[in-house]
Amino acid sequence: MDFRRYACSATFLLTALLFTSWMTLPVSAQEKKDEKMPGIVAVFELSSPITDKPTPDDPIFGSVGGESLRSFIGRMKKASEDDAVAAIILLGKGSLGNAQVEELAGAIRDAAKKKPVYAHTDSLTTASYAIISGASRVCVSPTGDVWVNGIYGEKMYLRGLFDILGIQPDFLTCGSHKSAAEMFMRKGPSEHAQEMEKWLYDGIYEGLISTIAKGRDVDVDQVEKWINQGLFSAETAKEAGLTDAVQTKEQLTAFVKKKHGVTVKFDKKYAKKSGLDIDLNNPFAALQLWAQILSGPKQRRSTKDSIAIVHIDGPIYLGKKTVSPFGSTQGAYSETIRKALDSLATEPRVRGVVVRVNSPGGSATASEIMLQAIMELQKKKPVVVSMGNYAASGGYYVSCRANRVFANPNTITGSIGVVAGKLATANMWNRIGVNFEAIERGNKAGILYSSKPFKPADRDELQSWMDSIYEVFKGHVTDGRKDKLSKDIDDIAGGRVYTGTQALDLGLVDELGTLDDAIDYLVADLKLKDYEIRTVPRAQNLLETLFEDISPQKKDNDKRLSLGLWSAMEPTLKQLDPERVRMVQEALMQLDFLTEERAMLTIPVMRIR
Repeated sequence: MDFRRYACSATFLLTALLFTSWMTLPVSAQEKKDEKMPGIVAVFELSSPITDKPTPDDPIFGSVGGESLRSFIGRMKKASEDDAVAAIILLGKGSLGNAQVEELAGAIRDAAKKKPVYAHTDSLTTASYAIISGASRVCVSPTGDVWVNGIYGEKMYLRGLFDILGIQPDFLTCGSHKSAAEMFMRKGPSEHAQEMEKWLYDGIYEGLISTIAKGRDVDVDQVEKWINQGLFSAETAKEAGLTDAVQTKEQLTAFVKKKHGVTVKFDKKYAKKSGLDIDLNNPFAALQLWAQILSGPKQRRSTKDSIAIVHIDGPIYLGKKTVSPFGSTQGAYSETIRKALDSLATEPRVRGVVVRVNSPGGSATASEIMLQAIMELQKKKPVVVSMGNYAASGGYYVSCRANRVFANPNTITGSIGVVAGKLATANMWNRIGVNFEAIERGNKAGILYSSKPFKPADRDELQSWMDSIYEVFKGHVTDGRKDKLSKDIDDIAGGRVYTGTQALDLGLVDELGTLDDAIDYLVADLKLKDYEIRTVPRAQNLLETLFEDISPQKKDNDKRLSLGLWSAMEPTLKQLDPERVRMVQEALMQLDFLTEERAMLTIPVMRIR
């Protein structure tokens, strides 16, 4: 017997058996050796400012501070689809408008279908709870407060203050429900205003309840029970089923490591842009830094088709924003928007345009300029509107003739009407011993000045002028919406304000959806395959803007009104009641409109929380 041949055969058989055994091991045991487990937990800060309009990147540090809603949602979507990401963490509580609440809540629900989403906060309000209600796990710090107690709103009336000061407000409106002037003329709401507020707040409330019900996968009745109880501690909220855990941030971190591996890395800047590449060891680094800042971001010539997004964000003003190192008024300026829309008409790679409107309105003339630019652009390519928190009055004016209009369910829109007027301050000055003697040449020379209220003949003439603007406004709506309106225009207009859901029923908008839904509609309509998204004009940081248009800030373009009495009271009041101070400031800004433009397309100052 050949022992060596036997030993060789035995060795071969043993090796074959071992190999076969290894091959038949459970797949998970084998994969543990070969597969690389996801090693990233993407962390998102909800407490950082989230804007509707894109914010410029810092020229040195890249993306810092605030972030646009679309960017935030885009990064979260990317994390939910990234194989290297094990989970998503949301920290803090967001403070957003009602339409943004719905949009972000929906994005969180979508992300939670693909990856675990852990939300942690120290306290919650109804709106901030609605945002994170769709997370896989909602955690609140021990003894934290969970006040899911519904929505609260306020409207402000300045007539009592004006009576004390001896100021006589004199305003005219077009439309029975156009209540923007009531905050100056009355001490409380009119019957029509109360009627409108009822349907508006009912709509917003129903939308908020629906968002929470979808997030927690409960029925609407259960959400109303929670809201009617209202006040919970972290512990009682968990017992009631509003939340899933009572944990500190450190305990949540330990939980995530236990669940996904102790080696996972928490990335707080997931998918954010980085800053400039500067070699600080280089003695000429400062010169290198300035060279990169002044040269601006590198622009590449793309050969791809694109969808452009133009933002009409904030109050609508005439002209162009002036630039100053000390700040400038935020808003949408007619000249800037017109130029942006005109440039897109001749840009061959831009196939379609989405106009994102997040505005309570403003100047009638500026709104007309923007709308005319949109209509000119439509001759060459389709224009779709996406509405944010507000697209009311002037905000709806610029939207009504788009090829298709998208609104969020809780967007505040409509308010088809006109308001104009002034404050007559002669009695106020007389009370403090200051007299002004008017010198006029021309019968109407003093019609716009604050010395006296309007004369009856002047009021009639002003009303006639406003009526003509109102008819133009209604004409744009009927021409733009055509047979989509479910009622006669006079029954829809008149200054009536609606939620997005109510506007859909009336035919003022075409579809409920987000900014991305509007983009997807255009992409499908144009049958685009390989495309990119461009924001026009690109958001610029302060240095870029200053070097593009160096000019002193003109006082007559500063929309921030400064009254002596208000300036003295404002610091103290801001400490005691910051929300109401903000409302007063917005009202004063509307008064400033009237010093330059006599017809406004705007809505009343209101707070909804």
